Amino acid sequence: MRVMKWSMIALAVSAGTSQFAIASSQDEAKGFIEDQSLTAKTRLQYMNRDYKNGAGNSSSGTAGYRQDTGLSELINYTSGFTQGTIGVGVDAMVMGSVKLDGGSGHRGNGLFANDSDGNPEKTQSKSGAAVKFRLSDTTLKYGQQFVASPVFATDDSRLLPEVATGTLITSKEIKNLELSAGRFTSLSKQTGMGRDSIGGLSDENGFGGKGLTNINIFGASYAFTDNFTGAVAASDADDYFKKQYINLNYTLPINEDQSLNFDFNGYNTKGEKRGDLVDAIGDGTTGVDNKLWSLAAAYSLGAHKFTVAHQRSSGDNGYYYGVDGNGTIFVANSIQISDFVGRDERSWQARYDLNMKTYGVPGLSFMTRYVMGDNIKTNGLGEGKENEWNLESKYVFQDGPAKDLSMRLRFANYRSNGAYSGYSSDNYDTRLIIEYPLTIL
Repeated sequence: MRVMKWSMIALAVSAGTSQFAIASSQDEAKGFIEDQSLTAKTRLQYMNRDYKNGAGNSSSGTAGYRQDTGLSELINYTSGFTQGTIGVGVDAMVMGSVKLDGGSGHRGNGLFANDSDGNPEKTQSKSGAAVKFRLSDTTLKYGQQFVASPVFATDDSRLLPEVATGTLITSKEIKNLELSAGRFTSLSKQTGMGRDSIGGLSDENGFGGKGLTNINIFGASYAFTDNFTGAVAASDADDYFKKQYINLNYTLPINEDQSLNFDFNGYNTKGEKRGDLVDAIGDGTTGVDNKLWSLAAAYSLGAHKFTVAHQRSSGDNGYYYGVDGNGTIFVANSIQISDFVGRDERSWQARYDLNMKTYGVPGLSFMTRYVMGDNIKTNGLGEGKENEWNLESKYVFQDGPAKDLSMRLRFANYRSNGAYSGYSSDNYDTRLIIEYPLTIL
């Protein structure tokens, strides 16, 4: 599921009508040491999936539930750029996790890897670094890094984030226009310490667990006005598929306390028909071609926000992602458990958000949403249907010694009919996430 959001744009922009910045970022470089930063983020996460209707825990072979608790630390060092025409800098990361609770009988939530005996690892750690160069307002970065492109996005929904290895160029030479291009050669999953540990798409999706070889990505985002932005992006993942993405985001201010926002996201995936792909619906289809789009409308009224969304998937199969990062799904109905991206699936969402700052409790917020999906093609079992209800509360300390410490409680109730039960068994998903970000330098 997706945890991040671009608000990005169409490439068809005339550079001649754009304004160039008077002073570039490199002109204002303060120096390697002078502009450095060091941050640490501590995360405590508890996760419990309680399966219903006698469903088994496929990861451990036991019926019932999966439960894990762990603590992680992520330290990020970012240097400034040296002064001169071309600035040089370095970024580095060190991260590790410790298992606090979770035996082999209840493993499987993705917080820890398993050792050779099939038991969750007690501790894990990894590190990485990247060198960066900047010319004017264009930056090139090579090495281990986090990526947030809608066609290649590293996931950070568990204790440790995914880490990509490769090259990314980002250019902001033209006002309001950002261009990016990159090539990545490996991706480590959240519980994997090796660079090539992502393992590709799952075996059940027909890719045999093969890992990432190379992926090339391109993106462009443009702010047409303060209230209207858009983006396009594309990727080519060797031996898997090619993807194109588009986003349009428009906010209509009504008055000081009211606004209306529209957000459109769309993907087009093209892949080779291959003999090792699973025939997902039993009709001889072995391709991954898919079209996926969503449109969300959100009405904000003071402390309240009401959102409705519609999403559709069509093609040879459902929407596939994972080898290109487990965060690569920027659509409205990708939520806590399901993404609602089955073959020919149609889904609808209703959501309500409340910000308690208006009522004298800054930092406290609530959210609830319900998504229902139907029309899913299955392997001869009839129409697949699924639904999910989410409830979430979050509090961020506003001042004092615990300033910026956040506590987030998430709950999900997922159900699917018999025709679609192979996607995910009925379950209750409960998560407690406590995070404390600290700026050291």
